[in-house]
Amino acid sequence: MHHSQRRSWRKLHIGFDAVTGRIVASILTDRDVDDASQVEPLLDQIAEPVEVFLGDGGYDRTGVYTALDERYPEAKVIVPLRADAVLSATADTEPTQRDGHIQAISGKGRMAWQRDSGYNERARVEGQFARWKQVIGDGLRFHGDEACATEVAIAATALNRMLDLGRPNSVRVA
Repeated sequence: MHHSQRRSWRKLHIGFDAVTGRIVASILTDRDVDDASQVEPLLDQIAEPVEVFLGDGGYDRTGVYTALDERYPEAKVIVPLRADAVLSATADTEPTQRDGHIQAISGKGRMAWQRDSGYNERARVEGQFARWKQVIGDGLRFHGDEACATEVAIAATALNRMLDLGRPNSVRVA
């Protein structure tokens, strides 16, 4: 009896350069893969130094801070904290970035933290995701991981090209 392979949903993890809007990294995984676990493989694809890491609450994991700290000690990590976030053991003597976020939120509240930390920049990144969906669509229809990964890479290149074409080259005239 022929057994048709059930199509399994895939999850696309994309790294955007928040300044240029370019896609700088992408990984396709099974849908049940934890987002935070993909930070290192995404960072592996990025050539230039990371100055700011912006992500949603799914990235509030020690491993994410550690991975960024090991590679880019200067990088700012801006991720909303889980409701049960607690200070690290060294918060009084050597506070981590995350400790700073916890203290800012408990001191001034979440909205003020979002504004002051630069978390509101995420709206721009959400706009870039919306562009991806609008141009490429939700469905990556190919069967097989290789074909799918290739399609993602082509889509990313196409969007980056469109972005380059749409951006005026501004030249400062003295």
